[in-house]
Amino acid sequence: MVDDIHQSEHDPSTESEVIEEILAEDAVDIDFEDVVEAAAATVEADDTDDVVDPSGDTADVSIVADLERQVAGLKAQLEDRANQSMRIAADFENYRKRTSKEKDDLATQIKGDTITELLPVVDNFERARSQIKPQTEAEMTIHKSYQSVYKQLVDSLKRLGVSAMRAEGQEFDPLLHEAVMREPTADHPEGSVIEEFVRGYQLGDRVLRHAMVKVAAPPEDVLEDSAT
Repeated sequence: MVDDIHQSEHDPSTESEVIEEILAEDAVDIDFEDVVEAAAATVEADDTDDVVDPSGDTADVSIVADLERQVAGLKAQLEDRANQSMRIAADFENYRKRTSKEKDDLATQIKGDTITELLPVVDNFERARSQIKPQTEAEMTIHKSYQSVYKQLVDSLKRLGVSAMRAEGQEFDPLLHEAVMREPTADHPEGSVIEEFVRGYQLGDRVLRHAMVKVAAPPEDVLEDSAT
């Protein structure tokens, strides 16, 4: 390019042509550089799209997926803990009910055993009341004194939930009565209780002592007719 300029100093006719060629060459160079810069920018942009940027969409999707997996795991753990808590609560409630029932049954058994030991005392008071016939004022005073003790004992048993059975005239029930005698009779329905020898007692629904009774049986003539 310099040689061409030097030559143009000796040859004015070609000076303008040389200048135009230089300008043309510069123009080509400028256009080529612009193209190269644009192409480089395009390649860099394409490469940037392919690179996984931690702050880009691809990284966001990965983070969200990890968080969803963690949340799902925590939900499963929470549900498992909730189920365990419900099972523990149910087991504890069943245990509480069972122990409460066992406690009540034990208290009832102890109370019943204690009261059963006192029933013969009640029987003796009742025998004394039915057999002793006071004749004098002093005897009547003694009779009233021990009968007041008997009444106090019976009232205490009632407050504890003890009730006496009334067996006479009732249909014989093996759960409540103990048949010690059978008497053929036409005056009472078959299987009914005619007489009570020893009174029975209950504590709520529990039988403390069965009543010892005499039970009506069919008359002897009926038995003979059925035999023949």
